[in-house]
Amino acid sequence: MTPNIRRRTGLGAVHIRKGVTVVAAAGLVILTGCSNDSKAPAATPTTPSTTSGASSSPTPSPSTDPQDAEKAAALDAYSHFWAEQVKAYAKGHTKGTDFGRYAGAKALVSTETDLTDLRSKGIVTTGAPTHNAKVDKLDSARKVPSAQLTDCLDSTDWKFVYRKSGKPVAMPENRLIRYETKVTAEKWGKQWRIVEVTPQQDAC
Repeated sequence: MTPNIRRRTGLGAVHIRKGVTVVAAAGLVILTGCSNDSKAPAATPTTPSTTSGASSSPTPSPSTDPQDAEKAAALDAYSHFWAEQVKAYAKGHTKGTDFGRYAGAKALVSTETDLTDLRSKGIVTTGAPTHNAKVDKLDSARKVPSAQLTDCLDSTDWKFVYRKSGKPVAMPENRLIRYETKVTAEKWGKQWRIVEVTPQQDAC
């Protein structure tokens, strides 16, 4: 039986539907045959990423254009958003991280919900994804400035494991490891925050 994967915005969740675990943590959509620690098969090896850690976008050259400065600030917030999110998923909660400083609205609520689900199943993460984001559109004239970003997320080195045993959560062989993600950022006061992250079905 082919399970139905519910496409959702924001940063994923873990759902149990008819014995199939669907994990979409932080935009990473995966399927597992079961969530039983002792029976979970080893994850299929994947090709190592050329970079490690939650990489940030290249630092742009200094510019006097205010638009360029805001784009750089939005990208910087996205980089910190991921760095703090990786810390949260590795621990199973956002306590002790600065995730709340860089996330808001759907992105913040979804992550907190996901972490609650993952904790109930004894799942955490190791490693980190890498990304390569760019700003597609910036609207700084709005009362709440906003930016639309596109990211190529590489989850090769970001692993979901059972906390107690360290065993990997089973993954399907045909899952997307590198995929496009659409991101919405807003400037709240002086701080850019990531408010929505939507994984796409397209490889990159």
